[in-house]
Amino acid sequence: MPTESTAILLVSCPDQKGLVVSMANFVFQNNGNIVHADNHIDAEMGLFLMRVEWELDGFQIAKDEIAARFAPIAEQFKMNWSLHFSDRPQRIAIMVSKYNHCLYDLVLRNASGELPGEIALVISNHIDLEPVAKQFGIPFHFFPINRENKREQEQKELEILASHEIGLVVLARYMQVLSAEFVSTMPNRIINIHHSFLPAFIGSRPYHQAYERGVKLIGATSHYVTEHLDDGPIIEQDVIGISHRDSVEDLIRKGRDLEKITLARAVLLHLKSRVLPYGKKTVVFS
Repeated sequence: MPTESTAILLVSCPDQKGLVVSMANFVFQNNGNIVHADNHIDAEMGLFLMRVEWELDGFQIAKDEIAARFAPIAEQFKMNWSLHFSDRPQRIAIMVSKYNHCLYDLVLRNASGELPGEIALVISNHIDLEPVAKQFGIPFHFFPINRENKREQEQKELEILASHEIGLVVLARYMQVLSAEFVSTMPNRIINIHHSFLPAFIGSRPYHQAYERGVKLIGATSHYVTEHLDDGPIIEQDVIGISHRDSVEDLIRKGRDLEKITLARAVLLHLKSRVLPYGKKTVVFS
């Protein structure tokens, strides 16, 4: 893994000749050293997807000019693209309700340096987890939500996110459905953890349903949030085996472990600019 500051381009466009060489030449001709490059072709959609990362040390284009210099290439090939820098950590907001396992996991990973970025605030529709945020010195914002005030409260939440320059929102078992208006302000920048291997048992008691069906696997799914509930592009999934000897409590314990791990992996992949959403899918570059 590169230790120097790097630039990262994520690109999707119609598949055509000359794409890889054009990307490589842009870096090479400006004295850049590529440290990671990977691409994928979705043959059914005729779509080319690529991630290229190069060292900024010695690169002849200033960071704030790279986007403008790359734009003509992007226009030539009709690219959808985004540019990221490894030395610009994202500011993160975590949204929670009453469950604390994912919140604890994320803040501990962040405090230990395992998860990059800055957790700038915690937002909740309940007061229960305020002590957790205070324990780690993270500002806590309480927005009780009901049917009558949902739109007003979401607007206040969006204002706080904007004022803190939040780049990523993580729903760490936030038990509210975000409105389409909310989601549209941060496309592919809101990550959720779902307590099932989607598609699977729905509703508020998935582990009880799984227990009643005698399942042999349970899972967790982390995905980007869209206006369609639990239907966003999937980033990460995992499963664990279940025995006939496991109780409902065992399923819940195992499931929560999966939720923590799966959410943390998805957040890390996003923060390292390794996820490229397109349509209802993602390409996750290793």
